[in-house]
Amino acid sequence: MSDTGDTITITGNVASDPEFKRTAAGVAITTFRVASGRRKYDRDAGTWADSGTNWYTVSVFRSLADHAYRSLQKGDRVLLTGRLRLREWDNGTRRGIAVEIDADAIGHDLLWGTTTFVKDARGSADSASHVTPPSTTDSWAAPGLDSSGEVAATVDETQAPMLVAVGGGDPSGEIGDTPF
Repeated sequence: MSDTGDTITITGNVASDPEFKRTAAGVAITTFRVASGRRKYDRDAGTWADSGTNWYTVSVFRSLADHAYRSLQKGDRVLLTGRLRLREWDNGTRRGIAVEIDADAIGHDLLWGTTTFVKDARGSADSASHVTPPSTTDSWAAPGLDSSGEVAATVDETQAPMLVAVGGGDPSGEIGDTPF
């Protein structure tokens, strides 16, 4: 096995359904494949052209594994960073090198779509619980806001030293002609 110890950041598409496992010691692990396409600008033709795809097996551990399993699906465009590992393999008839990434951070690539962030209510950076589907109710609310997201009638300033007004405009959530 060759370990480069290098940090790598890539963008690509999740190419397999994420798989969740737990070790005998209780450590959560999620694995999936990512296809990262490369493109080059062809000056003669004045267009962009595909120049190959790199394939990576991504492994994610602990609470990030829980979150990745609940958040990602095949086809999602992601941005991730982690440690690159090159692992030699031999199955008796063929040999090769597997390119793997132990991910430290993953997020959806917002160039291609939108996402909604739901804060983990457990508050623990190290997950020892089992994977459960995300709650349909907001289990975390900003101090000084009631359950509907409105400013509470009374605010305990020790919990909410500063409130920031966010949004406004059309309550339906439509953007309409609102300038950014």
